[in-house]
Amino acid sequence: MRQTRILMGMPVTVEIADSGATMDLLDAVFAYFEYVDATFSTYKPESEISRINRGELAVAQASADMRAIFGLAEQTRQETGGYFNITRNGEYDPSGIVKGWAIDQAAELLRERGCANFYVDAGGDIQVVGLNASGVPWRVGIRNPFNLHEIVKVLAVTDCGVATSGTSIRGQHIYNPFAPSEPLTEIVSLTVIGPDIYEADRFATAAFAMGRTGIFFIEQLTGLEGYAIDAHGQATFTTGFMRYIAHDEAD
Repeated sequence: MRQTRILMGMPVTVEIADSGATMDLLDAVFAYFEYVDATFSTYKPESEISRINRGELAVAQASADMRAIFGLAEQTRQETGGYFNITRNGEYDPSGIVKGWAIDQAAELLRERGCANFYVDAGGDIQVVGLNASGVPWRVGIRNPFNLHEIVKVLAVTDCGVATSGTSIRGQHIYNPFAPSEPLTEIVSLTVIGPDIYEADRFATAAFAMGRTGIFFIEQLTGLEGYAIDAHGQATFTTGFMRYIAHDEAD
């Protein structure tokens, strides 16, 4: 059972390969994403994050989820040497950590309801669990940032997260906190595979902000692998990345 809906300003796709999949399960996941959007969207005037940015709500008095996101964002800022920072121009924008966290939470919701084989994809960031309907690992494509209709690598993955940060679709939406006015042009796409989508997403965002050194930062992180494409189309990948390549793509 598979369905795509537009939520949080992007396509969200859920596929459940278990025989007991129901529309109620899909509805529960999509309802969760609607809640996340209503809470964290900086585009919605009545969202919690908008109220915080207007000074109407203190973080300490915000919801448990909002306080958790602020805590996770600060942890990530410290772990990345400041390259991940949700503060910009005096306001908070936690979108760089919320999406991966929300996908991870949605996956946990499905696990709690007995699902063992599924994937959740929000805007190209994906959590895969178990196997697909054919009983083999899920396949995830890495798009060519210069031609989005072309797949440059196909991954065969299970029980992990795959996140891609880049400028080919959304433009310059990621910034280097140490040079916020300078566009990021060295790297156009950076894909990270992690133990879950939360880890993959937050470190992909920070590594992209680092420019050319980002892939080497990913290399140093235990349990994560990465694949970067620079502005000249040159790919650089971490030492363990190739083990995730689908067998018929490896030659």
